[in-house]
Amino acid sequence: MSNKKIAQSKKSILLDIDGMRCGSCVQAVEKILKNHPNINNASVNLVTKTALVEIKEPNYPFADVIQTLTSKGFPTRERPDQTITKNTELERNENQNLWNKWRQLIIATSLLILSGLGHLIEGQQISFPLIGSLPFHAALATFALLGPGKSILNAGIKSAIMLTPTMDTLVSLGVMSAYIASIIALIWPTVGWPCFFNEPVMLLGFVLLGRFLEERARINTGTALKELAKLQPETANLILDNNEIREIRIGALRPGEKIQLLAGDRIPVDGLVIKGNSAIDISSLTGESLPLEAKPGVELPSGSLNLESTITLEVQKIGSETAIAKIISLVEEAQARKAPIQGLADKVAGMFCYGVTTLSLITFLFWWRIGTRIWPEVLEVSNTGFMHSHNLHDHLMNTPQTPIGLSFQLSIAVLVVACPCALGLATPTVITVASGEAAKRGWLFKGGDVIEMASKISQIIFDKTGTLTIGRPLVVGCWKNNESERNFMLKLAASIELESRHPLAQAIIQEAHKKEIKLEKVSSSTTYPGKGLAGKINNLEGLIRVGTPEWIKSEGIEWNEMIENNFKLSKRKAQSIVAVALDNKLLGFFLIDDQIRKDAFLSINKLRSRGFSLSLFSGDRDSAVLSIGEKLGFSAKQVTWQMLPSDKLNKLNLLKNNGLVAMIGDGINDAPALAAADLGVAIGTGTQIAQDSADLVLLGENLEALPNAFNLSKQAMLKIKQNLAWAFGYNLIALPIAAGLLLPSSGLLLSPPLAALLMALSSISVVLNALSLKSK
Repeated sequence: MSNKKIAQSKKSILLDIDGMRCGSCVQAVEKILKNHPNINNASVNLVTKTALVEIKEPNYPFADVIQTLTSKGFPTRERPDQTITKNTELERNENQNLWNKWRQLIIATSLLILSGLGHLIEGQQISFPLIGSLPFHAALATFALLGPGKSILNAGIKSAIMLTPTMDTLVSLGVMSAYIASIIALIWPTVGWPCFFNEPVMLLGFVLLGRFLEERARINTGTALKELAKLQPETANLILDNNEIREIRIGALRPGEKIQLLAGDRIPVDGLVIKGNSAIDISSLTGESLPLEAKPGVELPSGSLNLESTITLEVQKIGSETAIAKIISLVEEAQARKAPIQGLADKVAGMFCYGVTTLSLITFLFWWRIGTRIWPEVLEVSNTGFMHSHNLHDHLMNTPQTPIGLSFQLSIAVLVVACPCALGLATPTVITVASGEAAKRGWLFKGGDVIEMASKISQIIFDKTGTLTIGRPLVVGCWKNNESERNFMLKLAASIELESRHPLAQAIIQEAHKKEIKLEKVSSSTTYPGKGLAGKINNLEGLIRVGTPEWIKSEGIEWNEMIENNFKLSKRKAQSIVAVALDNKLLGFFLIDDQIRKDAFLSINKLRSRGFSLSLFSGDRDSAVLSIGEKLGFSAKQVTWQMLPSDKLNKLNLLKNNGLVAMIGDGINDAPALAAADLGVAIGTGTQIAQDSADLVLLGENLEALPNAFNLSKQAMLKIKQNLAWAFGYNLIALPIAAGLLLPSSGLLLSPPLAALLMALSSISVVLNALSLKSK
């Protein structure tokens, strides 16, 4: 984790890379990137077709590596800062890419239909001599290769020449070997080879069908990110100097300008409310169900929704600096950073095509020279093999009546049935879906590695103030001496404390505002550091003292046995006590405390029920920390108080000996521990430095998001393991069957068209399994 965090401090660049088809492509692209002298690390995502590149020197030339990738069949461009325009362009490119695949599929399907008609005609079920002729099928195969199959052949041959074979290479070898063998058999019938002209047509048809369905499913994995991008409108109502309202593009806005937001408008930029009051729906960004109260002085993030009335906003941040743009950028980077579990799949995928090509060659030689001599009966039973074509005619169908014909068919099936695509898609599809779905709920994982780490955490450390508590003191009770009126006591205390910045003073002032108590003007006041304040207000005789009970008592204020007993009773509650006195009479005490978050109890209980070991760290006094710990069910051994940042760091490192540790915090003093933890989690209402140091940021104030985020990470890892198990298992089973392992014993033959269909379904199943994460 520490290495990852060092990498995060370096400049990162996001690249858009086209032409990647499978895990072998990913391995080839990563190899090129990592060999560049200015690149520290690179992580390539097959699903989003991006690469997150960490560079050493920002000013070092970078265009050469982009040119190298492009020349090797992977057109590459650097992605500029995140803007809504860019997202629109990406979506348009995706739709165009999907349309191109659909167009290729339509042509390939038409050729499939014509090929099928040829079989029916040859079987004398319908009469149309031209379509049933061998030259016609040769023409169909040629058109299939030069038409819808051209891009596959070009990419496959180019990759083979550069010694970086991919899925396109395997398909190209299978298609071209069938086509060339058929051409030779057509021109020189004396060689006695069967014709495979229907193979290129059927293979390309099924491959293109699979790629179209895969592309459509892959696009759906980025739905969450697109929904986030759509939260930012394209225009805003600018208020000119003469108060005229003009609609302009948000790209033309500048900080300091004023915009008008009507009820129902999305907020286009980060801004400060300067006029009006309304309720703002921020659920799309933070997952918070309760609306935010917008009034002058309140900052609003872009992407949130104005619910009630018209407000005026002063523009603060625009473009890539806005909250929604940063969230989108963070999610894109998270999707590009792969999980460590993908390492094995990438290594296998990197050598996969070499292994499959070798197996195909061995299969051909074995069945041509050895297999058919040991088991001559396979030449007869192979006609009825699994999903084998019906034997209406020998020259069009795949009836393997000779050893070389059977060898061709089995070797082609091996090439086509292999699926490095499933291996390459197994992890990134899940990471893309999981990080996108998490972002919609206000949980920002900073990478696939973070999702994997979150799934392994066994210990969780909580900071107290601002994490388990709301982070600001509030008046939670009071004790009145004799018949003192609570509001009168509150009015005096708040009036005297009005100029103080002390958190306890602010709690009293906030309580007075809440009760709508009008405060009096202070005529004189004196501050006694560490003790309190004394002063006078207009229209009231006598000196008012507000401060610690000990100081009040030392000033000679009346302090009888009843007051002492109530003071001791209040002190046992581990709350801060502020005493209020008028002249020599004690009016009473205010009890002030930092309240526990409403959802803290539920969150803590959920985490305990799932087997997490919990601890509570705090720099606060022992009584306050122990009190909150007791309320939340922490044992005395799990609670530590009066800790400096260095103390938190040292204690955290000790806990690491017992398992992986997550640290949950929100303040500057939590930053070292957040960075040192195996998983740092920052509460979104906390400081920016805490969020920058964390691996997972929970936007808003909903602490219940924590167990839900951990649960999502576990579900995501389960999906990844399912995908990897399927991808490895499919190839382990399909390749031997395609090579003819079961042919001698059961006559089971996997025909090349069926092999192509199984290959396509393998990739699609991996993507669909990832998409099912949405429903959890």
